Amino acid sequence: MVGAGISTSAGIPDFRSPGTGLYSNLQSYNLPYPEAIFEIGFFKKHPEPFFALARELYPGQFKPTVCHYFMRLLQDKGLLLRCYTQNIDTLERVAGLDPELLVEAHGTFFTSHCLRASCRQSYSLAWMRERIFSSLVPKCEKCQGLVKPDIVFFGENLPSRFFALLESDFGKVDLLLIMGTSLQVQPFASLISRVPTNTPRLLINKEKTGQSDPLMSLMGFGGMDFDSDKAYRDVAWLGDCDSGCLALAELLGWKEELEELVRREHAAIDAKAGDRDGGTPQKPWGDEDKDGGSPKKSLGDEGKAQSEPKKGLGSKAKAEKDPKKPQGGDKDKAENDPEKSRGGQ
Repeated sequence: MVGAGISTSAGIPDFRSPGTGLYSNLQSYNLPYPEAIFEIGFFKKHPEPFFALARELYPGQFKPTVCHYFMRLLQDKGLLLRCYTQNIDTLERVAGLDPELLVEAHGTFFTSHCLRASCRQSYSLAWMRERIFSSLVPKCEKCQGLVKPDIVFFGENLPSRFFALLESDFGKVDLLLIMGTSLQVQPFASLISRVPTNTPRLLINKEKTGQSDPLMSLMGFGGMDFDSDKAYRDVAWLGDCDSGCLALAELLGWKEELEELVRREHAAIDAKAGDRDGGTPQKPWGDEDKDGGSPKKSLGDEGKAQSEPKKGLGSKAKAEKDPKKPQGGDKDKAENDPEKSRGGQ
């Protein structure tokens, strides 16, 4: 389970870190409140702020981190059951994770769709990128409706793939790795309680998170227990995610292998970017449309995201905004904290 904290070393901000997080730096967009930039109702009326922000954070301008390649190493060794990510930056794909082993819980920039229910025309990453970097609001070629990347906004459904796979995946887990996430966004955060009670859970994060509170305990979601006398399976490694993954790799005897994988993959990305841009290595655009690769699904009906851990994984779980945040006009909207691309630490 990963969030925005695994991508901050790539240069992508998380959402909630004071001062550096995305929500702290949106003043130039003249929003009624920071979260409005990811609200579906606001977006339909005023799409320009989101697409201006998207130009700054667009996938393909960043390289995967040590943490991404640690997951790739787990995959290559046959140890990765699934990666559940809140991020929308597509860096798991760029790092070489098999789309079959990936659940993009808060959607992805990899595909886009027309918002008109009667149309729903699909568009590629390259198509969307061309329009965003031309400072155009993307309009459907078929019906002229507004086109939005398939990332989950407040008030939208999570992908059906998320609900379809969690039912079978979490009962099989031998070890749950939780990296770079604040565990504040539901229903994603409640997944930590879906593993068997004897499954160890390792948190690699800048601070402890996901700990028990009385309300969650009453609902059957016990949360993490690092420090009590009854603690028996939860461990927190505090620091940045890359350092945590390197430390774990060293204990496993994989550190040199991991470092070599990062060097090799980054060199390949630079070479590809250099060939495309006339010989000057740049950050990769990552716009190759591997259409045959991912079982990409449009946003499903099975559930809606919620922001605070007040509801579990009900089949019609609707998203609510963090009650601590300004509410604006739309009260019951999903917080997909683009931990998505960057979820808070």
